[in-house]
Amino acid sequence: MTSDLSLDWLISVDDHVLEPPNVWVDRVPAKDRDRAPHMEYDENGMDFWVYDGKKFPSSGLSAVVGKSKEEFSPEPLPYSEMRPGCYDARARLEDMDRAGILASLCFPTVTRFCGQLFMEASDREFGLVCLKAYNDWMIEEWCGAAPGRYIPLILIPMWDPQLAVKEMERCAAKGATTFAFSENPEPLGLPTIHDKDGYWEPVMAAANDLEMVASMHVGSSSQLPQICSDAPFMANLAWGATRTSGTMLSWLFSGLFQRYPKLRIALSEGEVGWMPYFLERAEQVLDKQRHWVQRGQTFMDHAGSGSIDLDTLDLRATFRDHVFGCFIDDAHGIASLGEIPEDNIMCETDYPHSDTTWPDSINVVKNRISHLPEETQYKILRGNAERLYRFTPAEPPVKSGV
Repeated sequence: MTSDLSLDWLISVDDHVLEPPNVWVDRVPAKDRDRAPHMEYDENGMDFWVYDGKKFPSSGLSAVVGKSKEEFSPEPLPYSEMRPGCYDARARLEDMDRAGILASLCFPTVTRFCGQLFMEASDREFGLVCLKAYNDWMIEEWCGAAPGRYIPLILIPMWDPQLAVKEMERCAAKGATTFAFSENPEPLGLPTIHDKDGYWEPVMAAANDLEMVASMHVGSSSQLPQICSDAPFMANLAWGATRTSGTMLSWLFSGLFQRYPKLRIALSEGEVGWMPYFLERAEQVLDKQRHWVQRGQTFMDHAGSGSIDLDTLDLRATFRDHVFGCFIDDAHGIASLGEIPEDNIMCETDYPHSDTTWPDSINVVKNRISHLPEETQYKILRGNAERLYRFTPAEPPVKSGV
């Protein structure tokens, strides 16, 4: 790699879209428009989503771009007071160019991070119609508005693995390379990835065959991290990476990566600085405890080792080949490169949420990684994301000086 490669652009693998009001009403049959997610307004002009008899206002913390930290608030925020880039793909490009964001992968908002809205609906058959409409909109309209600037992330009907496989196949044929999955399906009322009856095996087999990445955002279990029942919100939020570490460990010991060698997972908005510790701790546990576990003994009702061969399990090689993390601003994580493979780390900007680095995104990352070799910088900024998601970005725009 030569020094003429641009290090002035990044690919963000965790951003968010606040769905524009037309997503579903433009795509479902006319007779079903009132049943599909749609926007309504109260007497004060405040907008909110309506679906399945429930109202869903937009949180102000989901659309902070353009505001100072002092203005952040969880109170409902109408679309009219949001920066257009929150919900308009073309307006988003202007904000991306300003912050040095070459391409962006966006998680949904009103559907929640892995489509829980449709799984919880009273009519799942119609929920599937709405889920497919969202996927078509994401691929054709949001990503289609600017080819090479957006990585399409699709939803799957998690309540039916066979339907999920069909939707994965349908969307893969349209160019999708990743789907949203839950960090922990159990709180959603679904089997875990360790289910003895193999509930998720069809999905994992399809992900393997289609080479679709399972992207898991923190909070996709519909639970907030909670230290104790009355812990302050800020303590819980600061502690939140522990949930992502639990997801990583659960997958590493699941046996799924041994059965499906092309299966890859991306852990979104979990940062990466904790990874060396938990990999080290996992190796210690494997070394000390695997013998009695493999004998089929139990301890305090904990599950055994399942179908995985603990004698041949190489945790670091499994991590290297299958697990990818991303960071917003993680000095400790960057200092741990070497313990964390540089090929497994990507950037995120969390636009337009309250953790976002916008409009200083590229500068924040460059300040953290500028001491690294250019080859490593390039991987972290964009190369790893391009490889993982099999994504070819557009040529970087000419900087306008804004």
